[in-house]
Amino acid sequence: MLNYSRYRRNPVVDLPDRKWPNRQIEKAPIWCSVDLRDGNQALIDPMVVSEKIEFFNHLVKLGFKEIEVGFPAASQIEFDFQRQLIERKLVPDDVRLQVLTQCRKELIERTFESIEGCKEVVFHIYNSTSTLQRDVVFNKNEDEILDIAVQGTEWVKEYAKNFDGKIILEYSPESFTGTELPFALRVCTAVQKAWGATKENPIIINLPSTVEMTTPNVFADRIEWMNDRFEDRESIILSVHPHNDRGTGVASAELALLAGADRIEGTLFGNGERTGNVDVMTVAYNMFSQGIDPGLNIENINESIEIYERCCKIPMHPRHPYAGKLVFTAFSGSHQDAINKGVAAMKERNLDHWEVPYLPIDPADIGREYEPIVRINSQSGKGGVAFVMDTYFGFKLPKGMQREFADVIQKISEQQGEVSPETIMDKFREEYLDKKEPLHFRKLKMDDLSDEVESEFDTKVKVLYTADGEEKTFEAVGNGPIDAVQRGIMEETGSRIKVLDYEEHALQSGSNSQAAAYIHLMNADDGRVTYGVGVSSNITRASVRAIFSALNRLGIR
Repeated sequence: MLNYSRYRRNPVVDLPDRKWPNRQIEKAPIWCSVDLRDGNQALIDPMVVSEKIEFFNHLVKLGFKEIEVGFPAASQIEFDFQRQLIERKLVPDDVRLQVLTQCRKELIERTFESIEGCKEVVFHIYNSTSTLQRDVVFNKNEDEILDIAVQGTEWVKEYAKNFDGKIILEYSPESFTGTELPFALRVCTAVQKAWGATKENPIIINLPSTVEMTTPNVFADRIEWMNDRFEDRESIILSVHPHNDRGTGVASAELALLAGADRIEGTLFGNGERTGNVDVMTVAYNMFSQGIDPGLNIENINESIEIYERCCKIPMHPRHPYAGKLVFTAFSGSHQDAINKGVAAMKERNLDHWEVPYLPIDPADIGREYEPIVRINSQSGKGGVAFVMDTYFGFKLPKGMQREFADVIQKISEQQGEVSPETIMDKFREEYLDKKEPLHFRKLKMDDLSDEVESEFDTKVKVLYTADGEEKTFEAVGNGPIDAVQRGIMEETGSRIKVLDYEEHALQSGSNSQAAAYIHLMNADDGRVTYGVGVSSNITRASVRAIFSALNRLGIR
């Protein structure tokens, strides 16, 4: 039996007057990419310098203004990479490099060496403050942990005096989610005061869920609790750095914004230690889907996917939000039908906003292909097959015919799985357009009898066709060409047939357009019904071809 009793609930926050549930996200946060640090350290095969530079350039192209490029005091590779960015002048004037280090003097000194010549730097220091780590890792009390943070701040101030550029200090109480709130506030406030933060020279206080330990609402409560109790709040840029251990990193980030956070640190598609960092692209596209400018240039997700997969050597999950290959597909028949009707409604109503069932955004808006939205397998229904026939090939199947043809495709999908649009069209030709045996329509001559007063009919037809390869001809009259052909066929074959319905439409625009005609035909002798389809540049010939198509499907000869 699962031994759940080994685990204890994480404490919640007593915050009866919480305000975040009544707020909405109104604008994008300050974004900081940590792909080159948190993301890179979590890779089985870390990026080489050339890959890091390519990834950095892409982050700049996407519009990130703060990019954590590494822990330069931790390894020569990270130090050298950072020097290349600076010496090769790859850092635009409006982009801040962010560097990470622990609150140790020798590491801080080495980090300052790595940023020499840089105009503006976010200098990120951290130390772990959690109850558990104070006990089992550091064996230190609260005051001793606080002293580490303040001493680290003082060292940064000392080295900053000889630095020609601008330093923005960032402090993280690592494992914030496991730290008592009063102590987290105390240590952050001590760092804030030691740095001398002001509204004009603010400090970034970054509150990481280094490990997700509870539900996103509790994280939001913790952020609001801190936000409401900070001294001189205008001197603080409140940042969050959510991880994804419980699979709720995106939710935690979004709720943290409601709770007062100004800034989010994360990675493009959520790569990071364990289950990853917060997925910045998902948070940004979520904002976009609500009509909020995400503040990033993310119109072409495919380019980001390609660079991410190549540099990180991690394949994109097919169900990854927005980026997965299957996220804009629909296998369910009811979903396919709703998408079909939604797209049609948008076109008919000429809407200026996106409103299609099951598709929160237009895939084309982020550089994805619209065509593969509907894919056909054994779970698909008539709506999906009809959508493919309309979208790919221009055939607008009558409602009654959709079920008939879907049943044909269903049998194929049960045998082979997913059915491609090309296979669907091939089967459509086989079942309807190329159904020319035993009766094959050849030629039609039609005369108008409307001026002949003595005639009770207005149309006369002469039809040339073959039956089992033998050429035959019949003449008949009726009220219109369809009625006349129906009467002539009944006379020829001895079968009682009845046209139940008729529809037609143009397949394409222009002078060379063709028409598609659909005939719903009944064999009145045995009650069987089916559809026939005909295509021609002449709508009358298309209609007659549709009749013959239906006759062959019914087996009338």
